[in-house]
Amino acid sequence: MSSPYLCPNCKTNRSRFNLIEQVATPVKLNPQDGSLVEQYSNDQLDPFHTPYRGPELKVQCGACGLIEDERMFIKRAQT
Repeated sequence: MSSPYLCPNCKTNRSRFNLIEQVATPVKLNPQDGSLVEQYSNDQLDPFHTPYRGPELKVQCGACGLIEDERMFIKRAQT
């Protein structure tokens, strides 16, 4: 986070943001009742479970509330 941000929605906020750290927990749920059947570690997923490949950080604008990937806020500040 060493780049300036600019909200791509309200286009005025350059200073007030919420940084949201995403931590994925791989689980297997019961399809009938939604209860937790098994919780995996990222090192030992079963063959049919794809590991999380999304962003580790999301950013929320402190003015308008938009939540997006960090790269969207950085890219808007560069233009």
